[in-house]
Amino acid sequence: MEEREQRGFEDLECYQLALRVMREAYRVIQKLPPEEKYNLGLQVRKASVSATFNIAEGYGRYHYLDCLRFYYIARGSLDETLAGFIVCDALGYTQGELPSQRQLCHSALQSLNGYIRYVRRQQQGRQEFGDRVVVREEGPTFDATAFPLDHEEP
Repeated sequence: MEEREQRGFEDLECYQLALRVMREAYRVIQKLPPEEKYNLGLQVRKASVSATFNIAEGYGRYHYLDCLRFYYIARGSLDETLAGFIVCDALGYTQGELPSQRQLCHSALQSLNGYIRYVRRQQQGRQEFGDRVVVREEGPTFDATAFPLDHEEP
């Protein structure tokens, strides 16, 4: 018997459903008139791709709070993609497709919400780092007093 290879985030049901949402978004975008190519089309494309990317990026993080941050962004992107489908329907670019698109987005959201609950329960990284994630970014230090405001005299 052949053993199934583990692929990480690609095996997540929520990721697979987000990919289906993205494929549906690209299918709809192809139907849009030229004047919507860089407006509505671009927005729906970015939202649908963002959902898949954020699920993948969240999966790659160690601390559960860091993971959750990306999953919440993915959740918003799925809702934004659904809003794009609604707009396409309202403007007459699609007809009769909204119920199945809505169901697909809701299935992806439901699966992602379930995975979010699972990640919250596991609390990976909590023992090592606690319940708060502190992000520190290294960068140049600026002396704000070296640059007086226009209305101040040096």
